[in-house]
Amino acid sequence: MQTGLEQLCRSAAAGLDGKRLGLLCNQASTDSRFVHSRDLLTAAFPGQLTCLFSPQHGFFSEKQDNMIESGHGQDLVSGLPVYSLYGETRKPYPSMFADIDVLLVDLIDVGTRVYTFIWTVVHCLETAAATGVKIMILDRPNPIGGHLVEGNVLREDCASFVGRCAIPMRHGLTLGELALLCNQELAIGAELEVVRMSGWKRNMLFPATGFPWVFPSPNMPSFTAALVYPGQVIWEGTNISEARGTTLPFELFGAPFIEHGAVLDCLRATELPGCCLRPLRFEPTSGKWMGQACNGFQIHVIDAEAFRPYRTSLALLQAIRRLYPEQFAYKQPPYEYEFERLPMDLIIGDRAIREDLENGVPIMELERGWQAELDQYQERRRAVLLYD
Repeated sequence: MQTGLEQLCRSAAAGLDGKRLGLLCNQASTDSRFVHSRDLLTAAFPGQLTCLFSPQHGFFSEKQDNMIESGHGQDLVSGLPVYSLYGETRKPYPSMFADIDVLLVDLIDVGTRVYTFIWTVVHCLETAAATGVKIMILDRPNPIGGHLVEGNVLREDCASFVGRCAIPMRHGLTLGELALLCNQELAIGAELEVVRMSGWKRNMLFPATGFPWVFPSPNMPSFTAALVYPGQVIWEGTNISEARGTTLPFELFGAPFIEHGAVLDCLRATELPGCCLRPLRFEPTSGKWMGQACNGFQIHVIDAEAFRPYRTSLALLQAIRRLYPEQFAYKQPPYEYEFERLPMDLIIGDRAIREDLENGVPIMELERGWQAELDQYQERRRAVLLYD
């Protein structure tokens, strides 16, 4: 398999002759030999790269959590300016595009709606449409597969920086495909091209690609973290630790007040295939419950094809809220620069589903309720699919 970055550098596309180039990337933007895209593009297009842009978590993926900003800076290797798109602004100013003709995008997406990199790309598409700059996505695999989708479709009143287009939590698209969908459905109208991968199939999970995992954000250290993330991200909207401040973020979750047996008993009514919930105790070194022992679980995925991360975590959320109404709490705003709406509504993407969970509506019934819209999404995404 070769990524869009490798394909572009191999072909040295004639369409970029003489063009001034910008690059949206971070430290994980490498080829299969760990050579950074900035270095590869400098070699392939000498003198054409004029500036870099970084998404949430910073150029080196060093910033830990939501609303921890990065400043603008200078890349010490190339000497190029680095514009932060998660700092004083999340949408590039037109002046940032003044010295480029084409913005190349080489980012690792993890296949989940709330992962903010795609929404940074959407902001870039909007500025590009206003300034006449072209966007080229150097496509990469969806690490959790391009054949599986899961979850309710985002409601318009829950749109935010963790979701702007009507897609489900597990969207089953590559970054390039998702950019095409957003450019079309949000009526942005930017000039957009996707440099396709070679050798990637939709049903590939990341280990099948043979590509090395380079963490795209500080709490996405492994493929397994990405696999559970479409469900486990919901804990960001609660006082339950998603295990930031441990070596296994998102794979672990818990709080001091949780009782293992009671939670497992509550889950018996819901089919949760492909995983084992192993009881344990952990102590975060930062974040929620820092320095306190949390009772919780590790999610061991034993059948990645059968595993349903969103269903699993919603069932856990419903059980924990029901068992511990006095101790459980939702996170209050702000969350990703939204200062009024409940973070959980933005994460789930539908306030009615959050209310149904609170009222004890079974998870399988909720899934049946959103299936028609999910089927419609499956039809909508056909227009942007680039791979078999």
